[in-house]
Formats: sequence, structure tokens, C-alpha cells
Amino acid sequence: MPRRKRNAGSSSDGTEDSDFSTDLEHTDSSESDGTSRRSARVTRSSARLSQSSQEAKNTADHDESPPRTPTGNAPSSESDIDISSPNVSHDESIAKDMSLKDSGSDLSHRPKRRRFHESYNFNMKCPTPGCNSLGHLTGKHERHFSISGCPLYHNLSADECKAPSDRQLRYKEKVAELRKKRNSGLSKEQKEKYLEHRQTYGNTREPLLENLTSEYDLDLFRRAQARASEDLEKLRLQGQITEGSNMIKTIAFGRYELDTWYHSPYPEEYARLGRLYMCEFCLKYMKSQTILRRHMAKCVWKHPPGDEIYRKGSISVFEVDGKKNKIYCQNLCLLAKLFLDHKTLYYDVEPFLFYVMTEADNTGCHLIGYFSKEKNSFLNYNVSCILTMPQYMRQGYGKMLIDFSYLLSKVEEKVGSPERPLSDLGLISYRSYWKEVLLRYLHNFQGKEISIKEISQETAVNPVDIVSTLQALQMLKYWKGKHLVLKRQDLIDEWIAKEAKRSNSNKTMDPSCLKWTPPKGT
Repeated sequence: MPRRKRNAGSSSDGTEDSDFSTDLEHTDSSESDGTSRRSARVTRSSARLSQSSQEAKNTADHDESPPRTPTGNAPSSESDIDISSPNVSHDESIAKDMSLKDSGSDLSHRPKRRRFHESYNFNMKCPTPGCNSLGHLTGKHERHFSISGCPLYHNLSADECKAPSDRQLRYKEKVAELRKKRNSGLSKEQKEKYLEHRQTYGNTREPLLENLTSEYDLDLFRRAQARASEDLEKLRLQGQITEGSNMIKTIAFGRYELDTWYHSPYPEEYARLGRLYMCEFCLKYMKSQTILRRHMAKCVWKHPPGDEIYRKGSISVFEVDGKKNKIYCQNLCLLAKLFLDHKTLYYDVEPFLFYVMTEADNTGCHLIGYFSKEKNSFLNYNVSCILTMPQYMRQGYGKMLIDFSYLLSKVEEKVGSPERPLSDLGLISYRSYWKEVLLRYLHNFQGKEISIKEISQETAVNPVDIVSTLQALQMLKYWKGKHLVLKRQDLIDEWIAKEAKRSNSNKTMDPSCLKWTPPKGT
């Protein structure tokens, strides 16, 4: 009897839902036949289900560690291992599973895939350089795999992010109870006693501290004093410091730790410290790393104040008015005194302009160096003080600052010279710069007679500096009542060879990148 193809599927309650086709003629006998056939198929299906369950049990007994899902749980159904088409019948899926077992194949590749996912999460690493992926910003997890949860990226440690333990909480409650015992205020007799002590001893004795705070905080302060005095005694015994000397030995400046060279007149409470912490953008100085970290979290400065008058690549120069940005310029002068011996300007910055050179990256504009210049100089000094930060020394930035100062003099149509006396490093830098300027001029000069005045007008270098440099190079001779400039080709060839070696260097100033108009008035 012809029949249409049967399409069977598993219902939600797990029973067989079969749709039998009938003859073209619907008779009672055909319906009864269909019923009997349906019962027979259900019986065979039940037998296959029991057989498959028995085999699964045997397999589970053989394998003591069943495969687990990436979340660590055992698969709840076959769908956790393989996602079958919704049109495939339950019988066919069982037959497929039995045929796989009969053919000698198994599903060993699937547990391997799950084990791969487990190891994948374990082998993931935080992209932050130097981070071992331990800890979490929330303090609730042992590991992290992204920058958002990385304590190191947020300038913290894994221990700092951990939630306080019960012992720490109990200690905090104990301290809070101790601090509640502090007096609300001093009595009249106590105030008179403190005032009398102050008038008697002045600054030669420490002020009376009793009853000013809780006994717990006073004890902490006494212990901190003892530890600090012990450290200072060790430094004095080692000969590293003496009474009245500069005790600022290092400064934390951005990603650098710099050793200081000279004394700088910072306030006494900062000058007595062994190390200062500075914001590399606003140049504010602080006492500890914690204060610096809090400051950096809210500091909005990413470059010096003032106008950016030059930019080429990552190098920029800012013009900062000492009158408009007094605090920044004072901090800059105090910082410079740590590395300059002859500097005397610290606080009187209003008559000066400061030209600050920076190098930009994705975090901001980092200080390379600066030079200051009087707004109205009667001796036409184009530089009052010049400094290159130690981490940028011997890289060509000092000559760039000098060249920029003469570039401004050319725009002003003046002849410039640095203010005397020059420091040792400053004199070496200027002599090297003047030498290069003169050799370049002589190399390009094609005439027969040369004039010191013409050289000065074209290079903006003071004639006195030109003459002293020619004498140092042994290129100036007095013959028959006249001064002659000798064109020493050996020095010029040596200079050309050096220029060829650093032809790819960007350590030169480009006049076309200067956007500046000489300031008028004061």
C-alpha cells in the first residue's frame, strides 16, 4: 500500500510523535493497521533507548572523569556536545551515535576541545607590560586578563586592591575608638602654658604637642620621628650629608629618577627631604609618591602654559610669560637650580620670558629644556639662563635650544649673545655651536674678502663671540697691520664629515616652522 514518507521528531515530553500516512481511501481497517504499526515502532524505539542508555552507563563506568564544559560543569544533554539540526529525528540521532561506536570511533576530540577552552582562559595574559596577570582592581578575583582590571595599569599593586580582612577591619574600629578620646579643645591654662613655652624657647625647641590630638596619633608621630632621625644619622655617619647642606639628592620626574647636582632654595620643609616628587607637566613639587599619584589623577596639564610658537614633528617650543604664569616659572627656576651652579634667579620672574622645549607622545609634552630671556635687555642678551634636562643631555637638544635663541634674534633683526657668566657646560655648548656656525659660513662663502660685521649680521652672533671662536680655532692672524681670517680646509672637511654622519637626525631647527611675532612692551 503506497505511503508518504514519514517525518518523525521528538516532542517536548520525550514521547514519539509519528505521523503515519494512510491510503487514499480512509477505512477502519487501515486505521487499525496504522495503530498496530505505531505500537510496534514505539516498542522498537523504547528498546533502542534502553540499549543506548545501558551503553552510556558502561562508558561512564569505564571513564571515571567525564568530559566537562568550559564552565566546569558536565554536559546536561547531547546538545552540549553537538548541536543537531531540528529536523533530525531522535531515532536517527541515536542511530548516528550507535554507528559511531560500532565503527570504533569515539568523541575523544570533543573533550579535547573543551580542555582547550579551559587552558585558553588559563593562558591568557594581561597586555600591560611587566604585569603577571595576578590580582584584580576590584580585589575580588585572583587573576585578570584585561587592562580595565589591571592594578599595575592603574598605578596600584595587587595587595593595595585587596579588600580589607576581618583583622584589618577590627583594627580600624579600634583606632576609631582611640581617636574618639581626643579632647575637643585646649583649656585656657593649657593655651597659656603652650604660649609661654613658645616665647621662652622660640624655634630652638619643639612645640608642646600634648592634648593636641589623640594619644594614638601622637604615638604614631613619635615613632615616625624616631625612624627619620635614625635614617638621618646613618646618612651623616656615611658622609653623604652634613648639617646645612642640600639634602635633596634625587627627584622623581616623570618616568625618570634624577640625581641632583647643586643646592636649590626650596622651602625648608621640602629641602630637608632626601627626595622630591615632581609633576613633569605643571612642575609642582611634593613630598611623597602617594601625594604625587593623587595629584596626577586630577592634574589637567599636559603641556607648559603659554603659546606654542614652534612645532616640527614631536618637538615643540612654548613661550611662557613670567608675569602671566608666575608659579610655573618659579617652579621651573627652582628645578633648574638643581643642575646649574651660577643661577641666581628664583622668584623674580616677571621681567622674563621662558621658552620651554618639549617632546610630545601619547601621554603629553615632556620637558626637554628651556632658556629664559629678558623682555628688555640693554645689552641685547638673547639668553639669560639655559638648561637641558639631564636625561636629554648629549643628544643634540642643547644646540637646538641655542639655535632657537639665535633664530628669534634673526626675526627681531638683532645681534644676540648669552648672558655672562656661562656655566661650564654652557660654555662648552656655545663654543661648539659658534664653531659650527662659522665653519658652515666659511664653507658656503665664495668671495675674496670677508668681514666680521657681515658674519655677525647674517648669523646674529655677536662679533665678540665670533672673534673669540676664530682665535680658539687658530683661524685669526695679525699680519702687516691687518687681521686676516684663515680658511682652514682641514677643519671644514672634518665638519662636513660630521654633518654627513648625522644627516638623518632631526636635531635641527626649521625656520619655516616658527610662528612668532616679537612681543611689544613689557
